[in-house]
Amino acid sequence: RKTPWLKELEHSLQEEEIDYIVFDDISQNPRDFQVMSGARVYKEKQCNLILAIGGGSVMDCAKGIGIVATNNKRITLFEGIDKISNPSPPIICIPTTGGTSADVSQFAIINYFKQRYKMAIISKALVPDVALIDPFVLQSMDSYLTACTGMDALSHAFEAFVSNANSPFTDLYASEAIKLVHENLMINIEEPNNIQARGKTMLGSLYAGLAFSNASLGCVHSLSHSLGGYLDLPHGECNAILLPHVVDFNFNSAPDRYRRIAEILGIETHNLSNNQVKTHLNQYLIYYRNTLGIKDTLKDKSVTTDIIPALSKKAIMDPCNATNPKSPVSGDLEFIYKEAL
Repeated sequence: RKTPWLKELEHSLQEEEIDYIVFDDISQNPRDFQVMSGARVYKEKQCNLILAIGGGSVMDCAKGIGIVATNNKRITLFEGIDKISNPSPPIICIPTTGGTSADVSQFAIINYFKQRYKMAIISKALVPDVALIDPFVLQSMDSYLTACTGMDALSHAFEAFVSNANSPFTDLYASEAIKLVHENLMINIEEPNNIQARGKTMLGSLYAGLAFSNASLGCVHSLSHSLGGYLDLPHGECNAILLPHVVDFNFNSAPDRYRRIAEILGIETHNLSNNQVKTHLNQYLIYYRNTLGIKDTLKDKSVTTDIIPALSKKAIMDPCNATNPKSPVSGDLEFIYKEAL
């Protein structure tokens, strides 16, 4: 609530004599009980529209509030795909981070607090009615948040491109998203007030959102949802740590697509075997995230081998696994977590 963007928005609403209520009881990785609290406020104040200004957590919470407000059930009952009967109220999103794509996606990720994992709620009913994209607001992001949200966007694009539900439409947006985010993310960190580079990263995030809303995601996100919910870690940071290890797991199930990704990233693939391309791609992803300042492993984030079975048990139930190019079993997910330690 301390950001100047909210004050500007309130001023505009007041000038137009539009009544509003501010709900800001939202944490990083929004909790199920916060969604329920917001829905109570929405109904008690007889609201008729939701305007979400913030990062992915704010926008996901807003989507959850809309679901509960019109369906009158606990948010935990909507986990999975197409569980929403009644459409949400109109939702307008103004993203203030560049990478989550929550402003255009059919996903809402909510932390089921008592169970310590993130629920994936997936439905076309969750796509916001309006998304107002303004790179100017990204200037307030610090370098680490910029890196993490940028890697979130890159992970979205990677997973949509190799998804078993890919199409020419999603390929177009996912490949361009990879290019835009990769070329501009480091500039965002080195020159935080470079509006042109911020805008290109935000456009890349938008394209990635359009891609994964139609092709869905994969094991990076199923693993990340379980991990982030259990330890309350930033989602983009989890994705950045896990991405190279999931690429290693998936590569032989989609070698041509990963080869194309490597080429978009500027990696020379001519006359290289698939195993050589896989090695170069993984090495580059680790180098790239380190350069961005994301240097931790899962061990550095307090993950130990004794909690990995519990993490894997939650992760294998995540709907994102359905569109991963290689169908995982729980043991596969345990292996990936261990490789990322």
